[in-house]
Amino acid sequence: MPYKIIFPALVVTLILLFFINLSLGSVLIPIKQVFIALINGEVDKDSWKLIVLNYRLPKAITAIIVGAGLSISGLLMQTLFRNPLAGPFVLGISSGASLGVALLILGSSFLGANLTLYGLSVWGQALAASIGSFMVLLAVMAAATKVRNTMSILIIGLMFGSFTSAIISVLAYFSSANELQQFMFWSFGSLGNISWSQIIVLMVVFLFSFVMVLFILKPLNSLLLGENYAKSMGVNIKITRNVTLISTSLITGVITAFAGPIAFIGLAVPHLTKLVFTTSNHKILMPAVAISGAILMLICDSIAQLPSSEFTLPINAITSLFGAPVVIWLLLRKRKLIY
Repeated sequence: MPYKIIFPALVVTLILLFFINLSLGSVLIPIKQVFIALINGEVDKDSWKLIVLNYRLPKAITAIIVGAGLSISGLLMQTLFRNPLAGPFVLGISSGASLGVALLILGSSFLGANLTLYGLSVWGQALAASIGSFMVLLAVMAAATKVRNTMSILIIGLMFGSFTSAIISVLAYFSSANELQQFMFWSFGSLGNISWSQIIVLMVVFLFSFVMVLFILKPLNSLLLGENYAKSMGVNIKITRNVTLISTSLITGVITAFAGPIAFIGLAVPHLTKLVFTTSNHKILMPAVAISGAILMLICDSIAQLPSSEFTLPINAITSLFGAPVVIWLLLRKRKLIY
């Protein structure tokens, strides 16, 4: 199927799912009324307009940014490491964010009672997660200057993840039940309770990182054939690697900070997109992966809302329930994924 047909189809699907997502929830709102509310028209019920504009619209926009960002990060990691099982969290950035939140919530009894009150705020948790992910980023970038082998960076990132997980386990052992519960709720992931100011921060970081990636699309295509081939084509491996690491870390870090650790989107979406587009050209894959990730995130969020129910499932559980079988299916289907 030609790309001129697939891309418009994906965009139309994204728009339809966006309106469907806004209409679903504990209160079902007709899509027509959703559209009227978005253009600031007169809806049948004032409460519908309040729900759409103040609660569901920020959540839907967050879902689009999170889905697109994690999917792009996953594609970048799979290309850089030439590993089909690499995802946006292999560098330990998410683990660093988790450690920051764990120190704020679980370590409050050691670090001071005032941190407990600050940890209850979304901004407090986001700041702690950002600092944690940034510290791990600095450590990974420092390691990247010392080693030439890209696979060594992958192993170092995984070790950072194991190290931070060990610290979190120690903090959890000495924490109270309330602190454990609060940290557990954060680890479930959530697209709600994010203000417009936080969405602006998400959007700015995402767009900045995306623009960075646009300058290395051609080098990324060369990396698929190996670093030696890329060097022979005049690609600066160090610059390409650093830009990839920084952009992935920025996107993953800010998403984890505001939405929590969300699994499998960055791992599964690039594979599904390649099945549809049957190409390795990043000039095509990058926008395709971004749109596909946004679509999948909207679907997962719509399922998590449990329409007509007052309950909302953790978004991380829905993405894992979807993503894990997809990865297993891909492995069984292809036997061996070659990059």
